[in-house]
Amino acid sequence: MGLAGITQHLFLKSTYLNAKLLGRLLKSKKAIHFETQLQNVLGIKPGRYSLYYTALSHRSIKEGASENNERLEYLGDAVLSAIVADYLFKRYPYKGEGFLTEMRSKMVNRQQLNDIALKMGLKRITIYNKFDTFLKGSQIFGNTLEALVGAVYLDKGYKRTKQWVLQRIIIPHLFVDDLELIDINLKNRLIGWASKNARLLEFETLSEKMEGSRRIFTIAVKLDGKILSEGKGFNKKDASQIAAQAAIELLGL
Repeated sequence: MGLAGITQHLFLKSTYLNAKLLGRLLKSKKAIHFETQLQNVLGIKPGRYSLYYTALSHRSIKEGASENNERLEYLGDAVLSAIVADYLFKRYPYKGEGFLTEMRSKMVNRQQLNDIALKMGLKRITIYNKFDTFLKGSQIFGNTLEALVGAVYLDKGYKRTKQWVLQRIIIPHLFVDDLELIDINLKNRLIGWASKNARLLEFETLSEKMEGSRRIFTIAVKLDGKILSEGKGFNKKDASQIAAQAAIELLGL
């Protein structure tokens, strides 16, 4: 190999090494940024960052069960429900099982958790398909919050998780005195109003279709035979509640 060839080889090798070094540097900066954002949202220092990365990964980006947050969501749902049940049991020592069950439903229902997740800033760090317009307005961030509870539980244990849920979710976001007065079942509330006012109210499934690997339901609220509002969700119950909420707002109830 001549001098020119050696020079070109060394130049290419140097360029490759510089690109590799730059890639590592950018990856490192991205990782540090993620860790900082995560710690700001959580208010605690994570131990196993991989757990939290999985908790923040929606299946629209990662299909594998071990890569997306659905398993952690399942775990976090159970842990959060147990913590809330314990909190209510101690707060209301003389209330019956029916009251406690209804209060727990008010505190951990999908819409409530989604609103809390947005206030906590989870939308900024959740990893999902941002080109999917339906996901932007859906309740996946409440699911992400449940997955984070699961991650905290695996990382820190039940005792620390209980403290974290109380300090970061229940005390700042769930005002139980106000929740006592709220009728959580919007569908039943709307049906009651229609019955009282002699109006014909129906919930009709407009469509049921697959979007990627997800089934999306569209439910309409029909008042006196005319469509008043619509709601979309991953199941009929959620879609009905969203449609009922929109109808209640339109009717000013």
